[in-house]
Amino acid sequence: MTATREHATRSGDKLLGRVAFVTGGTRGIGAAICRSLARQGADVAAGYSGNQERAETFAQEFAGAYPEIHMSVHRGDIANPDDCRRTVAEVIEQHGRLDVLVNNAGVTADRTVLKMTDDDWRRVIDVNLSGAFYLSQAALKHMLERGSGRIVMISSVIGETGGIGQSNYAAAKAGLLGLTKTLAREAAHQVQRSGNTDGIGVTVNAVTPGYTATEMLEAVPDKVLDGLKGKIPLGRLGEPDEVARVVHFLAADASAYITGQVWGVNGGLDM
Repeated sequence: MTATREHATRSGDKLLGRVAFVTGGTRGIGAAICRSLARQGADVAAGYSGNQERAETFAQEFAGAYPEIHMSVHRGDIANPDDCRRTVAEVIEQHGRLDVLVNNAGVTADRTVLKMTDDDWRRVIDVNLSGAFYLSQAALKHMLERGSGRIVMISSVIGETGGIGQSNYAAAKAGLLGLTKTLAREAAHQVQRSGNTDGIGVTVNAVTPGYTATEMLEAVPDKVLDGLKGKIPLGRLGEPDEVARVVHFLAADASAYITGQVWGVNGGLDM
């Protein structure tokens, strides 16, 4: 999506001087998160897995829309622990620090339980859950040394409600909720032990989007989409920017007293 004049308008300075790393950051919800963070003044690093041409195009458009923002792109396989640690180290090396990690990258391989292969199960768990752990582990070490940081997990309403044909995806996204709460407790404990309690602290939270208007839903037939909308109390799909606004809120210094929480952005789907 090409950044428009509206997208390029700075809307605040909540994240001025901060550096954010967004995995899966070159398209869909991830791209919206990158733009939202930039509009609040953050320098942005966007992670991607395979499409280098697309990533370079995104970086060029982003630079044109936000010339004052230091932006970089980083390629890696989120399912690979070494790639996760390498990309975090690259961000810190290129930007000098890492203040915000958004674990957004994810894949799907939908099949019913009886038809799901071992590879279907393993790949989705490795990318959507294990990758978030490896990245968070690397980022958390840096954040705790500095006494400040924000980690935001992009889970899914499917992790809360389940979904037919999505046992692997639901399990991974539900796993992110337990990971969020555990990392939040450990980070708070470590900050308390260090005695560095005067700053903004280190917090970990999760966001659970519902059905959102991204490329992932473009292949879904209109009849099926109408059925999905019929289940949503607000009667429509979410927009990526609506998820992104919650992320930049949680990333801000002023959100220092919010940790271990799950923020639903799903039009009331889980009520």
